Amino acid sequence: MPAVLISPTPVAIERAAHLLRAGELVAFPTETVYGLGGDATSDRAVAAIFAAKGRPRFNPLIVHVPGLDEAEKLAHFDERARLAARRFWPGPLSLVLPRRAESGLSLLASAGLDTVALRAPAHPVAQALLRAARLPVAAPSANRSGRVSPTTAAHVTAELGDLVALILDGGACPIGIESSVLDLTGAAPALLRAGGVPLEALTAIFGPIETPAAGEAAPRAPGRLASHYAPGLPVRLDAVSAHPGEAMLAFGRAAPAGFSEVLFLSRSGDLAEAAANLFAMLRRLDRDEFSGIAVMPIPEEGLGRAINDRLRRAAAPRDHS
Repeated sequence: MPAVLISPTPVAIERAAHLLRAGELVAFPTETVYGLGGDATSDRAVAAIFAAKGRPRFNPLIVHVPGLDEAEKLAHFDERARLAARRFWPGPLSLVLPRRAESGLSLLASAGLDTVALRAPAHPVAQALLRAARLPVAAPSANRSGRVSPTTAAHVTAELGDLVALILDGGACPIGIESSVLDLTGAAPALLRAGGVPLEALTAIFGPIETPAAGEAAPRAPGRLASHYAPGLPVRLDAVSAHPGEAMLAFGRAAPAGFSEVLFLSRSGDLAEAAANLFAMLRRLDRDEFSGIAVMPIPEEGLGRAINDRLRRAAAPRDHS
């Protein structure tokens, strides 16, 4: 039976909070993408998240809290971390910090690491749910592992079906791309995943920030596998001409001729609009009638870095083992 999809009324949010406290999984909107939420202090609930997603156990989860007060009970914050939280929370920035031994968090959520990724989402439904649940919520994107992230409740239904107890339908996610992940466990800040907070905004506060290469064997942050965010069709980047049978994701006012179908991430060249459209449009083009999905070049600046990161992972060789 498909999951119950319901408008986020106060009664529905309290129902969802009760389900979380009972160890069930609940999908809910954030400003970035929809999250698949479970009690981050429960090994069983966290394991259920991995099972529902088919997610590799070495890929950590982000733990969601209402704000800094709750986060400081779970991780050690230095002045850099407090500055980042005060500047960007609630919002699309996840902080990787040393986990407190007394946090009570399931070790599965950190994939065996001594760190934890924390975020305070800005979406009002997410905030209301977290406050009603009164517990930290592990919540990766509400889709099968490696697949395109969901930006509407309908995407969650299509991906997870009856694997989630309830879906809070808060409409389309306004940012539409995951949070930036900033590692503050070392001497120098490191951007482990580009996302909703542009690198420029972080360097304006912290100065130079390391940007480790993608695809390391044991990721320190979510979304770091080389092949990730992948539709079923092959993805070809920086396309300037058509291959037979391809569909196209275009950026800018015009697209090359010869494609079977063209969707524009942003005709005006607006990177925020392109980010919000990215996953939904990849889904729309992921159809058997096409031979593949070609993507026009996207500027490697601002949110373009996050878009290109997702596209490179979507285009990476698939691990079918």
